[in-house]
Amino acid sequence: MRNTLYYGDNLAILREHIPSESVDLVYLDPPFNSNRNYNVLFRHESGGDSMAQVQAFDDTWHWNQHTEATYRELTTRSRPEVGAMIAALHEFIGENQMMAYLVMMAARLVELHRVLKPTGSLYLHCDPTASHYLKILLDTVFGVQNYRNEVVWKRTNAHNDAARKFPDVSDSIFFYSKSGVYTFNVQHLPYSEQHIANSYRNVDAEGRRYASRDLRSPNPRPNLTYDYKGYKPHQNGWSISRELMEKYDRDGRLIFPSSTEGRIRLKVYLDEMPGVPASNVWEDIPPIQASAGERLGYPTQKPVALLERIISASSNPGDVVLDPFCGCGTTVAAAQKLGRTWLGIDITHLAIALQKYRLKAAFGLLDRKDYDVIGEPADLAGAHQLASEDRYQFQWWALSLIQAQPLGGDGESKRGKKGADGGIDGVIAFIDDASGKPKRVIVQVKSGHVSSATVRDLRGVVEREKAAIGVLITLEPPTAPMVTEAARAGVYQSFHWGEFPRLQILTVENLLNGRQRLLMPPQGQTAVTFKQAQREEGEKPAQPGLGLE
Repeated sequence: MRNTLYYGDNLAILREHIPSESVDLVYLDPPFNSNRNYNVLFRHESGGDSMAQVQAFDDTWHWNQHTEATYRELTTRSRPEVGAMIAALHEFIGENQMMAYLVMMAARLVELHRVLKPTGSLYLHCDPTASHYLKILLDTVFGVQNYRNEVVWKRTNAHNDAARKFPDVSDSIFFYSKSGVYTFNVQHLPYSEQHIANSYRNVDAEGRRYASRDLRSPNPRPNLTYDYKGYKPHQNGWSISRELMEKYDRDGRLIFPSSTEGRIRLKVYLDEMPGVPASNVWEDIPPIQASAGERLGYPTQKPVALLERIISASSNPGDVVLDPFCGCGTTVAAAQKLGRTWLGIDITHLAIALQKYRLKAAFGLLDRKDYDVIGEPADLAGAHQLASEDRYQFQWWALSLIQAQPLGGDGESKRGKKGADGGIDGVIAFIDDASGKPKRVIVQVKSGHVSSATVRDLRGVVEREKAAIGVLITLEPPTAPMVTEAARAGVYQSFHWGEFPRLQILTVENLLNGRQRLLMPPQGQTAVTFKQAQREEGEKPAQPGLGLE
């Protein structure tokens, strides 16, 4: 299996693309049905956070014909216990947003159970909004006997809801296995300073801290009852063989008492101990702060350390990790870093684009070469189909071809009304002179009819906004008058990099096949549009199935 990003509804992707019993670990952080709109925050041209946002998704679910059809499918075609459970919830809750959410989640949990290997595990991340209902779903789909833990993650240190209740500062992460035989690697935390001071008080000549351990056997061991250098064993015998005792002696690990009446003890070095086994309460992984280097601006982004712990605990190098609500790709990034094969699914092209940027920035990975992208247009026909199905998703996808930041994305824009973007669909900010003042490339995306008037309008926007360069991404090929109109706009003179056409017409077909690219000062050195992921050094292990060279 090869690393893959999937665009589309995860229920359809799971059913059509993911074979049964092919995945070792599933992590999902689904929308919580909290009646919220989630907006992606982008960087301002100065490099800081921008007030401009793009609505990535809302997590409000409604009881409609699609929900009704999924409900009927669950009650008539799923396992009897699943059908009975969802019917009982329907009778108790009624046909409302919460029930629509639970129907959506139940259908997906059934499929996630199917794709897991018998030794696989699932972690579901949620907040208190629907956690009690979600646990009922999980108990039914996975079996009560396969419930392992409710991990409590302290996601924040303070909250503003303390006036009339205890503040909500934690999320729940439900951990289930598919069977009683599953992968689990104990994770360890560092010892506390107090424990180190109390238990590892001794320091050897090399400065290494150590504790001393009794070498007596806890139970009678006649075969381990022997004298060593005149020292008698405890009546139960030693806890180690003579061969190991001699090895420890050669290594200088034994502590001999001044009298042979005493007991030999073993030096246990602090730097060789794994630490304290992690419990189900995780307070040591902080949330992503506003100034954190890994913060990318995605609304539900989780710390990489959180995913690293889950992936390290419940999978091994080379295993397959799946995130069906992968957002900006933290699970994918953590899996890549830890040498796992990964599968990520998201329903917006904006999320897929952010993940591609992240994989390139952090690991130097390129789509088509190092991993696959399924569901994204690969040719002109696919682009036409996406434009006909969802012009808004088409716009996000087209902007990703040149790594432009989308603008707009509010409800008005989605309904086809003109928003406050002023004829700008996307922007790329860059710095090109000693002043450090950002300059802009502004982008328009057209999926329908274009003409020379389109280019004249774009030129007017460029002049109005005092932008450096204007770009028209078009699904249709430009006419000769359009090319002439663009040429009349002249050039942008870069302080360092020479001349670039002031107006550029890029077709989707040429961008896809590599015959055209955006001409501007090198983005790798000057762009400040996106908050880039931190570079991960030395994290491309050659694991089978990773698609790495």
